Amino acid sequence: MRLVVADAGPIHYLVLIGYIDVLSLLFETVIVPSAVRDELSQAETPAPVRTWISAPPLWVEIRRSYAAPDSSIPLYFPGGLGAGETAAILLATEIKADLVLMDDRRGVAVALRSGLAVTGTLGLLVRAAKYGLIDLAQAFNRLKHTNFRYRAEIMDAMLAASRDAPTIRRG
Repeated sequence: MRLVVADAGPIHYLVLIGYIDVLSLLFETVIVPSAVRDELSQAETPAPVRTWISAPPLWVEIRRSYAAPDSSIPLYFPGGLGAGETAAILLATEIKADLVLMDDRRGVAVALRSGLAVTGTLGLLVRAAKYGLIDLAQAFNRLKHTNFRYRAEIMDAMLAASRDAPTIRRG
């Protein structure tokens, strides 16, 4: 995938569980809107995440979105979206991103209605496991020790499906 835009959630949790580098193995570049960088830099964000975003690796590109909301982007979703989700959707729409990395349910719904492809932390971990980059059970176990909100049956189903799926070797 060429153009990948990330919201805060997947970055936050991948840093916390020690798997942030899978993004560089799955994607050449991950574009982070400046509003997401700012969100990840807030005082209430866990220190490892703040440290990581203060000096992001070369495969992370911080970018500002210059798009203005219009009727094709339903940003006025009931309950509203945070600045990070809004910026990620606007930027992804503006640059015609191939994929948006996002966990927020409302944000995912808006992104999908805007015609964007979306995956979250769980999807990224499954993808990394499919390529033999991580042990999915270990990654899920680490994620369970954070404040990540999940339904256990979803993780169980993903883990069972990954056991039956062949590993894809990257060439």
